[in-house]
Amino acid sequence: MESITQERPVEPEPVQSEPTPDISPAPIPKTGGLMEWFTHWSIERRVLAGFGLVFAGIVVIAAISYRNTSVLIENSRLDTKSHELVQLLGSVGQALDAAESGHRRYLVTGDESYLRPYRNLAEQMPEYLRFLRGLTSEDPEQQTRVGTLERLIARQLGAEAEAITQREKHGYQAVRHLALSGAAKTELEGIQRLMMELESAEQRSLTLRVTQSAGSTRNTIALLGLGAVMQFFLLAFVYILIHHDVTERRRVAMELQTRGELLQAANKELEAFSYSVSHDLRAPLRHIDGYAALLSKSAGEALNDKARRYLQTISDSAKQMGQLIDDLLVFSRMGRQDMLRTTVNLDQLVTTVLHDLRLDLQGRTISWTIQPLPNVLGDPAMLRQVFMNLISNAVKFTATRTKAEITVGATNRSVSEAEIFVRDNGVGFDMQYVNKLFGVFQRLHRNDEFEGTGIGLANVRRIIHRHGGKTWAEGVPDQGATFYFSLPLARAPR
Repeated sequence: MESITQERPVEPEPVQSEPTPDISPAPIPKTGGLMEWFTHWSIERRVLAGFGLVFAGIVVIAAISYRNTSVLIENSRLDTKSHELVQLLGSVGQALDAAESGHRRYLVTGDESYLRPYRNLAEQMPEYLRFLRGLTSEDPEQQTRVGTLERLIARQLGAEAEAITQREKHGYQAVRHLALSGAAKTELEGIQRLMMELESAEQRSLTLRVTQSAGSTRNTIALLGLGAVMQFFLLAFVYILIHHDVTERRRVAMELQTRGELLQAANKELEAFSYSVSHDLRAPLRHIDGYAALLSKSAGEALNDKARRYLQTISDSAKQMGQLIDDLLVFSRMGRQDMLRTTVNLDQLVTTVLHDLRLDLQGRTISWTIQPLPNVLGDPAMLRQVFMNLISNAVKFTATRTKAEITVGATNRSVSEAEIFVRDNGVGFDMQYVNKLFGVFQRLHRNDEFEGTGIGLANVRRIIHRHGGKTWAEGVPDQGATFYFSLPLARAPR
């Protein structure tokens, strides 16, 4: 509103510029005298006067704009607190609903696993309430509601705790009516009503602040429009800043491009070095394995059992090292191989992989569940390697099961991406080691338990990352594991 009061004193002068004809000569001598007086000023005084007027105008505009901006900043801060409060109320509501639902299930079944949400709520509620008090600290009315909410929640938790005690002591029949209607139905309804009042009050405050901010913004825009001519004098300085900034950005961009080229060259050299070293290790390993076999054949009768076992260990270790080198070469080659972007039918791909694994499946009892899979965009050969590694792992780690169960399926979480999974009921893994699964040479089982080199899942991650997707896994020891990866969906033809 201050911008309006600043404009009104200027309006009377234009009104006097249209007087009746009989009084029009009166202002002419004044205007002429003012202009004559101004023309007598030196150039230096004119320049100083002009800059003084511009500076005074900028100071006035800056002061009013500062006030309006302060209002906007304060409203923005309060809006942020309001949004946080609404989100926190949603989290509290979800936690309360989950705790109440789990509590009722516990009363019916007696399974204490259903009490986990209730216990989590009891532990987290003091923190929730502390945040609520902090977010409403500037509104006494909201603070009162939060205090009432705190008491209702305490009564609800107490009623539910008492119902748990009755269930433990007297069984289901003692709490049957509570299981059907809820142990703290009245408190829960009051809590929901209070939370709606809290949210409604915040929404009203948000609406008022939006209106206020809009008015301040309009005033600021009007002032900035009036000061546009004055800002012309700053164009030279702005030009210098922009020119300097553009020059600096170009220099940084050139430096980044140079570093990127050096990094790309270093990566290529590293891959070439890895390939060369791995390739050169093949010959000594073949010699070790071959001569160990020759020694065992030529001196087999003269060797005792311990010596023959030593030779066999040497041969097995050489073969394992050879397999590690082969897998390392595949891993290195996967980073250099060009990708073919085409539509891939995953159903046909999985069928082909299962056909290729038919020899490994002989003598096994496996229950397969192959769900319909979407068409994706990617390299067929690389994606075949992904399914080969994951399905082979599922077959391998279910070897200890009398009846293995393996599922291959997909879930769509967006219109542009599909999530594929391979699930088994094998030995599983501990989730605290999940970060090691996709690393090179990272294994969670000994060689005498399950053979392998620890390269397969690293290849899976590299291939999926090259396709722009993600990989992750979930598992429970001795209950199986599920490996997920995401891929871009193929566009349907128009």
